[in-house]
Amino acid sequence: MMFTSTTLTVLGLATLGAAHMKMTSPVPFGKSSLDNGPLLGDGSDFPCKQRTGVYALEGASNTMALGSKQTVSFMGSAVHGGGSCQFSVTYDAAPTKNSVWKVIHSVEGGCPRKGVAGNDNGGATEVDPDTYSFTVPTTLPTGTATFAWTWFNKVGNREMYMNCAPVSLTAAAGKRSAEDEELMARNITQLMERDQTAFNALPDMFVANIGPGCTGTSKCAQCGTLETFDVVFPKPGDSVDLFGGSTSTATATPVGTACGANYLGGAVAATGASAATGGASPAAPATPASPAPVATNTAPPGGVFATIATSSAATLATSASSPAASPVAPAASTPAASAPAPASTGTTGSGSAIAAGTACTTEGMWNCISGTSFQQCASGAWSAVQSVAAGTTCTAGQSMAMNIVASGTKQKRAVRFSGEHIRRNLQSS
Repeated sequence: MMFTSTTLTVLGLATLGAAHMKMTSPVPFGKSSLDNGPLLGDGSDFPCKQRTGVYALEGASNTMALGSKQTVSFMGSAVHGGGSCQFSVTYDAAPTKNSVWKVIHSVEGGCPRKGVAGNDNGGATEVDPDTYSFTVPTTLPTGTATFAWTWFNKVGNREMYMNCAPVSLTAAAGKRSAEDEELMARNITQLMERDQTAFNALPDMFVANIGPGCTGTSKCAQCGTLETFDVVFPKPGDSVDLFGGSTSTATATPVGTACGANYLGGAVAATGASAATGGASPAAPATPASPAPVATNTAPPGGVFATIATSSAATLATSASSPAASPVAPAASTPAASAPAPASTGTTGSGSAIAAGTACTTEGMWNCISGTSFQQCASGAWSAVQSVAAGTTCTAGQSMAMNIVASGTKQKRAVRFSGEHIRRNLQSS
């Protein structure tokens, strides 16, 4: 059989296209349907390469203890000269375009392959010899979360890669710090809200090379990376590895009219606030984008929390820093004009249990059952019932801000954390 040079070129490109990179550890969602390719240029499959079975577990179970060292590994051979990567988390079990992603580690240059000018020889199943380590921040809230690897290749078409994995963030080993003990003695919710504030202060996940009008073959007007350069992230965070060149001829900042903001319609916005000042809570969009349809969602429910208003977080952080300060309830704040008003702010109903998986209409709504257990409306369905922390009760009924109180006390404080996070802070040292 004879082939023309054009035919051989096409076949070669097809083979190379199938040999792109994908994450193998932590084990990703829907691994049987996850290919090695980048996100679509128009951003329609952002986040996590939306497809049938995008959040199917297929046996994936990844546990990460706070403070532990974790390793990320890959397979594939079309490494495109390396590039820059980020590792991020969200507490949405089935992320959508509206999910808030926060960066816990950045790699500028040499990711997901070091010291390669073009591509490796091999195929889609070739094991990448380079792995990348990071330490899980000790101040993250515990619970069910979603981990993401994002990659911006150095050479070739201007693309963004993204794989997602289910993770369970667990308490760090060892005794609590003196600060934790002091906060526990005064008000447990202050400790949890301190962790929420630390999460909010992390940088937003960088998004580029995709979106309306983008093709995936050339730089996007909204935000794009330059070919032959390792992109330098606008907000890489405090945990950064530099494996590329250190000169201006090897690295470049992204260019475009929307760099620093999530121009795909999500909840992330460029605030200009720094981690040193506690950051700012992401602003909700005026009209949230409709999430991509998900045919199969077998991710475990729970572990989802809503962002606490910046003003409330700042008040709590201030009171927590002074041992003599008395716990105070967060002050009511006026939502931004662009933020959609919640359907309800009070507690209604008797709080009867609702079968897990039953469709719900008010995203983020809590349902406290008889004061001893709870569930949440997340990704359009009611989660499984979880017990409240030992020594606490909740106000029975449905509400947008579930009230958790210590047994035998009258003080209430609106909190939105997973049951595991509450139990982590109540357990004995």
